[in-house]
Amino acid sequence: MTDPALAFEAHDHRACAGDVLTRAEAISGARLTPVRRRTLEILLESHRAMGAYEVLEKLADAGFGNQPPVAYRALDYLVDQGLAHRIRRLNAFAACMHPGEAHSPAFLICKSCAAVAEAPAAAIHAALGKAAADIGFTVERANVEALGLCPACAEAES
Repeated sequence: MTDPALAFEAHDHRACAGDVLTRAEAISGARLTPVRRRTLEILLESHRAMGAYEVLEKLADAGFGNQPPVAYRALDYLVDQGLAHRIRRLNAFAACMHPGEAHSPAFLICKSCAAVAEAPAAAIHAALGKAAADIGFTVERANVEALGLCPACAEAES
């Protein structure tokens, strides 16, 4: 999925998720264990961020156990491999829609329906890096998260 607006529009989500899963499997290879693969599938079920306990519940339903480390280890692996992102504002996780691609996303979070779009933000990250460098600071990690309303929710509110 290259168009971030698709997260907020009707589309063939099965094809969208299938494409991301195929790319993730090619990147991760044999290290995408059954629990990691199922965790990624769970994150790909919708364009929204999910908390670890919500993921754990779905993993337990699939027979992977119900202890929190099961979910946290799988989620940490996916984040470390660039297959998922941590949405800090929500203390949740979302599947990366561009696995294997170097990118600096910003996350657009709908406060009404909890949909999350991953939008390109290289210019924002570059500006932040320059501002930091101007005062001698080195940015090691930055998350850009914007809270607002997706088009459908904005229309419903007006």
